[in-house]
Amino acid sequence: MEHKKAHEPLLRMAKRGTALPGWKAWGIRLIGFLLSLVACALLIVSVVHISPLKVYGTIINAALGDKTSAWVTTRDAMTMLCIAVGLAPAFKMKFWNIGAEGQFYMGAFGAALIAFGFPDLPALLLLPLMGLCAFVFGGIWALIPALIKAKFTTSETLVTLMMNYIAISFISYLQYGPWKDPESLGAAKIARFSDNAILPKVFGIHAGWIIMLALVVVMTILLKYTKLGYQIDVLGESETTARYAGMNTLKIMIIAVLLSGGLCGVAGFMQASAVEKSITDQMSGGLGFTAVITAWLAKRKPPVIVVVSFAFSMLLQSGKALQVMGIPSSITEVLQGVIIFFVLGSEFFINYKISFRKADKEG
Repeated sequence: MEHKKAHEPLLRMAKRGTALPGWKAWGIRLIGFLLSLVACALLIVSVVHISPLKVYGTIINAALGDKTSAWVTTRDAMTMLCIAVGLAPAFKMKFWNIGAEGQFYMGAFGAALIAFGFPDLPALLLLPLMGLCAFVFGGIWALIPALIKAKFTTSETLVTLMMNYIAISFISYLQYGPWKDPESLGAAKIARFSDNAILPKVFGIHAGWIIMLALVVVMTILLKYTKLGYQIDVLGESETTARYAGMNTLKIMIIAVLLSGGLCGVAGFMQASAVEKSITDQMSGGLGFTAVITAWLAKRKPPVIVVVSFAFSMLLQSGKALQVMGIPSSITEVLQGVIIFFVLGSEFFINYKISFRKADKEG
């Protein structure tokens, strides 16, 4: 017995038998985020010897300091938000859709097909058709790896990731090939959309923010209060349980993945119509990949995704301002990594508990 106690570890880690209450879980995540800010501050001081408060102030000012910067931050946050909300149902089902970038581009392609194919339609008809076609193309692009997984039990993570590059290469082919604008000077580009194919502005911001508010409300209700949301949740927890309960798991997966890819495609439509007013092979700026992180950190909850998307957009917009201070632009990516590390670390303490070896009692 004494020999066994001598080798007993000082720390024990064990999975929690019951889930923590929601307020405790979010409290741990908040502590993790605050600690990440402290770690970022120490990193900034050690690397560039600049006051962290000054750096944080620059980030806020660069993102929200004037009307133009606030508009750009909000614009990118809306795109990221639309993609992240789209990823929520797939992630909740434990279908790791890393193909948001490709679905974004295919959605933009679908919108462009309608914009160029029916340029004389009135905006009230043309814009909804563009959005619908974007949803269909994005959804189909996501459905392909889902069907491959169902048939061959492949990893959806790898397949969706590889399909990103296929989609981007396809847009590049169009840009430098059959869709190249013959009137373009210099670098190849695709022709501009007609005016009736461009989303109007509402209160100084393109009307996509109205679409986004509606999507957040609808997706919150769908995932939390509907039968489909419950089925997605059960399937994500255990496919065996879902089958035992009589659920059509293939049908649920197809619906959830179509919805996921479709909303990523709608983000492509908004970016193409309201921001680029055309399509290019550089139009996402990597927001599709950032949205994957955003959706995961927000725990697939649409209201939380709103906050996280805006925070990441602010950080992304501050890159040039930080360069002016003598800080490498890559520091924003490092700061993102530090924040993600601490938030992921907080998930460990939510799911596991740590106990210390008890001291031997005398007598």
